Amino acid sequence: MLDNLPRGTICIEDIEMGMSRHLRKQVTDRDIALFAEVSTDHNPVHLDDAYAQDTIFEGRIAHGMLTAGLISAVIGEQLPGHGTVYLGQTLKFIGPVRPGDTVLAEVTVTEIDFSKRRVMLDCKCSVDGKPVLVGEAKVLAPSRKFD
Repeated sequence: MLDNLPRGTICIEDIEMGMSRHLRKQVTDRDIALFAEVSTDHNPVHLDDAYAQDTIFEGRIAHGMLTAGLISAVIGEQLPGHGTVYLGQTLKFIGPVRPGDTVLAEVTVTEIDFSKRRVMLDCKCSVDGKPVLVGEAKVLAPSRKFD
């Protein structure tokens, strides 16, 4: 995993409009197998080469929620980071992520409600510059007042 900034916490008092963080991760066969095990989603389009070859994807793909989990990683580790509470998330899956693909997961601050500690984040994932997932997250950011 290649992060653009150290992990930790950015408190609501320090969050600014347009602030952005990202990470890159290569999705491996092991990642897909582990996600299948944890989620109990053993759909053969993710796990069986022969089955997946006969689908619209013409090969295996990673679980969409595995890709979405990379957005969660950026939010929970970088922006706002540790202590953040998810309030909501929208997702639109645009393209497949295949074993071996490197996903760039990015979040950008689009709205801040300082009084309620609420932050809206534009979320996107891409592979080789092509979008594979877009969405928006609403989170409760940590505050120095409560630490």
